[in-house]
Amino acid sequence: MNSMKKLRILFQNNQDWVASKIGKNPKYFEHMAEAQDPSYLWVGCSDSRVPANEIVGLEAGQLFVHRNVANLFPHTDFNCLSVLEYAVDFLKVDHVIVCGHYGCGGVKAAMEDNQLGLVDNWLRNIRDVYTRFKDELEQISDQTARYNRLVELNVMQQVLNICHTTIVQGAWARKQPLWIHGWVYDIATGSLKDLDCCISSTDQLEDIYRIRFSK
Repeated sequence: MNSMKKLRILFQNNQDWVASKIGKNPKYFEHMAEAQDPSYLWVGCSDSRVPANEIVGLEAGQLFVHRNVANLFPHTDFNCLSVLEYAVDFLKVDHVIVCGHYGCGGVKAAMEDNQLGLVDNWLRNIRDVYTRFKDELEQISDQTARYNRLVELNVMQQVLNICHTTIVQGAWARKQPLWIHGWVYDIATGSLKDLDCCISSTDQLEDIYRIRFSK
């Protein structure tokens, strides 16, 4: 199959999808065009096997999504920060979900020493997580289990990174309800795992990361 034919298939799929939606609800796209009102921001991995809306059974307009390699939220990434600010300050989402997944190629690459290119600088964030939890990780003899644990620890660190932002703490200072969650998706089973690291106030953060807002 040549490359142009592959693209034509996508357009045909689009037309079939449009027809399916209109068949169920003739005004579906009219409603979509009006506005979005999601309750959730999903920070996930770019992996093509992790379709955010489908995993949680939500329709378009119900889940605001940001995805990158290995679901990272570096403190200085203005793309991440802009998405978070828009979701929290303008869309007024109630929940921010960081969702990693077992079998993550980015996490696996961060555990190895192969030179990959520009992405090595991005993956250094995960290597920092590995270093922070090195004692725990290196007590896990099974390589797959160690790999899976780093996936979990990476998610939990990104949850903290989000909580440490002025955006989230500003919302809490305004008494805006906002919960930050850490989950992992298991590609092999299709199931989500709650890592039980939900944070909803500055009281749950270490003192050094708390920001005092002037009244």
